[in-house]
Amino acid sequence: MNKLVLTAVAAAALIPTVATAQSRREVRHDRHEVRRDRAEVRGDVRRGDVREAREDRGELREDRRETREDWRDYRTSHRQVYQRGIYAGPRGYAYRPVSIGFRFEPAYYGSRYWISDPWTYRLPRADAGLRWVRYGNDVVLVNVRTGRVVQVYSRFFW
Repeated sequence: MNKLVLTAVAAAALIPTVATAQSRREVRHDRHEVRRDRAEVRGDVRRGDVREAREDRGELREDRRETREDWRDYRTSHRQVYQRGIYAGPRGYAYRPVSIGFRFEPAYYGSRYWISDPWTYRLPRADAGLRWVRYGNDVVLVNVRTGRVVQVYSRFFW
């Protein structure tokens, strides 16, 4: 009887891990498909094959749409992950929407506002010198050397 209970507990503990690994693999596969499609389009344009480039652009659009839908489904089914506490900005903080190219003051992208585990939110990996930062209910990818915004996801948190 004890072996049966231990087996059931072990199986229950492993199931969420397996599901996470599976969805992580699917996300990686989706991103790989988008990169591959982008490379195909560039190759078609370089060769001057307009018809093939048009078809590959259609595939690229479709793969990007599927990736967005998968992310939306994940976000909807994991609402508790995206429910964060109240945002307390730096002294004198007043929210206003930002766009790519906007320059933040260093106080807005300090370590206090970093998203330490972007994978939890299915955010893309940030390259060297870039950091995902919470700004109000938005998530912003900031170049930490210049303070320039590289990417913005508005209304990211609930």
